[in-house]
Amino acid sequence: MVKSRLALVAIIPLIGAVAAWAADDPGLSVTVYNSNLALLDDVRRLDVGKGRQRLELADVSAAIRPETVTLTGEGLSIVEQNFDYDLLTPQKMMEKAVGQQVQIVRTNPGNGQEVTETATVLSANEGVILKIGERIEVLRDDGVPTRVIFAGVPQTLRARPTLSVTVDSDRPGPRLVDLSYLTTGLAWKADYVALFDDAAGKLDLQGWFTLTNTSGTTFEAARTQLVAGDVAIDASPAPGYRVNRPSSGIAAGGSEARGGPGEAVGDVYLYTLPERVTVAENQTKQVSFLDAHGVAARKVYRWANPWFRGTDDPTHAEVVIDFANAKAAGLGTGLPAGAIRVYERDAKGDPKFVGENQIGHTPQGSELAVKIGDAFDVTVQPTMVSNTPVGRRRVRYAMSYVLRNAGDAPVTVELRQGGLWPDNKVIAESLPGRAIDAYTRGWSVPAPAAGQTTLTTTLETGW
Repeated sequence: MVKSRLALVAIIPLIGAVAAWAADDPGLSVTVYNSNLALLDDVRRLDVGKGRQRLELADVSAAIRPETVTLTGEGLSIVEQNFDYDLLTPQKMMEKAVGQQVQIVRTNPGNGQEVTETATVLSANEGVILKIGERIEVLRDDGVPTRVIFAGVPQTLRARPTLSVTVDSDRPGPRLVDLSYLTTGLAWKADYVALFDDAAGKLDLQGWFTLTNTSGTTFEAARTQLVAGDVAIDASPAPGYRVNRPSSGIAAGGSEARGGPGEAVGDVYLYTLPERVTVAENQTKQVSFLDAHGVAARKVYRWANPWFRGTDDPTHAEVVIDFANAKAAGLGTGLPAGAIRVYERDAKGDPKFVGENQIGHTPQGSELAVKIGDAFDVTVQPTMVSNTPVGRRRVRYAMSYVLRNAGDAPVTVELRQGGLWPDNKVIAESLPGRAIDAYTRGWSVPAPAAGQTTLTTTLETGW
């Protein structure tokens, strides 16, 4: 519990580390996290009287976490706050009318004549039960024209989610009031579309932020920031902290990064949308944040053997699109995690979908390898020729790999053999290899069109 609470409090320096907007600039600011959590900062200009009074702030999120609310204003002190989340609906009106009298108006479908009766609402659970005179009946819901007339709207029902706050004011007059709170029901993700040109060794990359609002409230013209990274939260965080509104971002980098390149704050990245955004309740909205052209990229065939073992049947090589998130390659902007969908043009020039995969949060300067599928024509069959103990804790493995290419163009397969320990030794190999890391050796193996290549190696390793 303590760890989770501290993690949530860590949001404070994350947002506070970013410069605030001008204090005289009313409006809504939204910071959306990956974990179905958002920070809302709502600056409103209100006309406040002197002394103790009740302020009603409508259009707050219906999924607000009331314990995280803070309200500040010049000359104001908070006495009490209430979140009125009982929204005005026909069902709620009937529930609040239990034990009270209402008017039931029925219309005769034959002659249009209306008949009005006074009824007492006995129950509104899974249907409405009424007492009319000496009889008890269920309010029918079968299409017969019927209206219910209430004496008024109960004080606790609201047409919109409303936060009511009792304050003490030292003077009358208009002023800015700053309301901030956490809410669930707002989420975002990143999606990418890549058009790959194998012959040119280039790809065009578009990036989209997809925002989803299920909070029960529409947010109008909000300054919006998205946080890429995982922030641990607790279901009952410590209340009563103050946060600053996030700053606007500046697009930079080799590509057109419409939402900014992402600003590192602690261990997460902030992405600022360049314009105010309106996200309606139950709406999904997409905003472009990246439009890069001519990014250097190449198609790679990869096959990996995680341990020293053979297989009875050949397995297909993976098809991977390799490119660098660097300015020199045509990008150079922080990329949030998301799904990337890759297209290639066919002989007629029409783009065809060839595969998709997920990428993680990718800072500038990183290499990306996006697997888009398995090669139809390129296979590898490994065989363990021998495994010979050469000491108490060392083994010498002799391996053979047959690479077959049934296509009409030569390819190169990046082959990897894992299962090594740092003190490994290369005894022999038919093609020059290289150490990928302390546990893996790799080879670039050419496979001719409609042909095959056999790679052999003997490796010695201990444990």
